[in-house]
Amino acid sequence: MDVKSFIKAARLRTLPLSISGIIVGSYLGVEYLNSMLTTNSIKVVVWMAPTFWLAILTTIGFQVLSNFANDYGDGIKGSDKNRTGEARMVSSGAITPKQMKNAIIITTIITLIIAILLIYVAFGRENFGYSLVFFLLGIASIAAAIKYTVGNSAYGYSGFGDVFVFLFFGLLSVVGSYFLFTKEINLPIFLPAIAIGFLSTAVLNLNNLRDRDEDKKNKKNTLVVKLGASKAKNYHYFLIFGALIVSLVYSFINYKSPIQFIFIVAFIPLIINVITVAKNRVPADLDKELKKVALSTFLFAILFSVGQIL
Repeated sequence: MDVKSFIKAARLRTLPLSISGIIVGSYLGVEYLNSMLTTNSIKVVVWMAPTFWLAILTTIGFQVLSNFANDYGDGIKGSDKNRTGEARMVSSGAITPKQMKNAIIITTIITLIIAILLIYVAFGRENFGYSLVFFLLGIASIAAAIKYTVGNSAYGYSGFGDVFVFLFFGLLSVVGSYFLFTKEINLPIFLPAIAIGFLSTAVLNLNNLRDRDEDKKNKKNTLVVKLGASKAKNYHYFLIFGALIVSLVYSFINYKSPIQFIFIVAFIPLIINVITVAKNRVPADLDKELKKVALSTFLFAILFSVGQIL
């Protein structure tokens, strides 16, 4: 077994994007907790909170599981034979389908154990109802990660991948991590959750724009294949500018100082990306844009979070 091949299959470059929602939700949750403390109370520091790190590890587990399942599902269906970008391990023969299936099982078990530990640390024994809900959400996340490309009814092949990314890497990631700290939900928290969801979906949309010709040949009916290149580009613009708008709305609603708008810096490369996508005529050229949007989302998460608590 070649460990390097499994590291490649884990696609480490996707990890910063996957934890962006955890950063935003945790920062805002801790900021809310600290606002409730009395003057002489010791404030919570997000980087020192076990809940934060366990949430990060759980999300990384879900992301790696999703990447393994995606590699496996597309590999056995032949969808990755002529793909652009990073080579996939099952389709290239570096990892056999059986080896990848075993890796999926092992990753699922490890991630579930970490998720259970996270739930226990966050809720203890006195909040069984919350614990049960988050356990079921964890099971749903695992099932969704696997069913993206695996099986005859894989929803990634019928245009619902965008919904999965928006819900799990946007809403659930931000609102869920916020709830782990606060044990409550307020409506404004959905605005940054939507922003992260939009930006995460934009990365998937770029990936599908790049692969649209091969996906169409392989009957992988992504939303891009269904919409066509022109409408998919308009959809991309909506995702990027939609994220900017909801972030601005949240900051105005919760205005404390101008530093809150520092996250706009992260939208500079994103706007450049929009221009690049608008001018693009060769789908393969969009491959380098994936990293730009993913890292810009990670930068947005950090700047937005820091700006809100300063």
